[in-house]
Amino acid sequence: MQRVTTHGRHLAVVIGSLFLGSGCDEKAVEPAKKSAGGLTQEQASAVLAKVGTKVITVGEFAGALERMNEVERLRYQSPKRRRELLQEIIDTELLAQEARARGLDKEPGVDEAVRQILRDAMLAKAREGLPAPAELGQDELNAYYAEHADEFVEPERRRVSAIVLGDPDAAAKVLKSAKAAESAASWGSLYFEHSLDAPKERPAGAPLELAGDLGIVAPPGHAKGTNDRVPAAVQSAVFQLAKVGDVFGELVGVGDKYFIVRLTGMSSGHTRSFAEAERSIRIAILQAKLRKREAELEAELRTRFPIRVDEQALAAVELPASADGSTSIWQDDPSLNPPSAAASATAAASATAATSATAAASATA
Repeated sequence: MQRVTTHGRHLAVVIGSLFLGSGCDEKAVEPAKKSAGGLTQEQASAVLAKVGTKVITVGEFAGALERMNEVERLRYQSPKRRRELLQEIIDTELLAQEARARGLDKEPGVDEAVRQILRDAMLAKAREGLPAPAELGQDELNAYYAEHADEFVEPERRRVSAIVLGDPDAAAKVLKSAKAAESAASWGSLYFEHSLDAPKERPAGAPLELAGDLGIVAPPGHAKGTNDRVPAAVQSAVFQLAKVGDVFGELVGVGDKYFIVRLTGMSSGHTRSFAEAERSIRIAILQAKLRKREAELEAELRTRFPIRVDEQALAAVELPASADGSTSIWQDDPSLNPPSAAASATAAASATAATSATAAASATA
């Protein structure tokens, strides 16, 4: 039996069928007033297939096609491919009916999946009517560029490589050799021979000039300058070097490790012009509009549906023991303590809104 969709989408359709279809009504589902594909009410309500007691109408089939993106829809232009799609819908209904018969629709996981589907549907409704990025007005774009001028100032950036050792005496000897090295190949050989993080076998064709690469950083203290792989002391050291290929004259100690730091690339700072930043501006404005819509919807729903959180019960929840026998992932360090329930909810809502806004903005770009 041929499959024309991915397992993930197939599962989503099964879950939708579990929730939306009772499977016990032999009458055709009353189509929406606005039928898919421009069908009349009579055309849309025509029975296309029947699976057990569930009927599949022409309108439902047209709706399945209409919900696809344009590229995917092109796959079903021929009668043969449309029959394959109908077979997929039938297969999905068969699985859904059997799942209901086995009580799978009552399992917590299905209920949670349905909630996520409905949540996404509500957020999609909230986004209706927003302009596409290309439709935003020039005045709004210019205003955003002026108000966020600092965001378009790009700092100087430097690429840093390092040889990392654990013994200061051995590191001092390697540093002397690194400073005397006259080529990138010499640096690369020292890295693969001595660095604690070097792979056991040198990758074939790996550029030696990037051996020990830790990535790119901006000047210390700059908002755009951080890189989790580059310790602050290493970042400071690389900005004291004059030209590409230079090696910092001293060992840089970080904890129990000693870094030999090399500058492997530089780019000058500059301010992005409006033309360079225009696309990102359009996306940023639309993301803000999306977040505003979603926040307004959430605020409205909170006034309509009462919410009560039992803080004591929440605080008393015990996590299951981990593999090492501990019952909590939180350490004694106050900075690692879990946030309050209110802060967690706010952070989760913000992350969700930001993620959905980014996806929606990119999809319409």
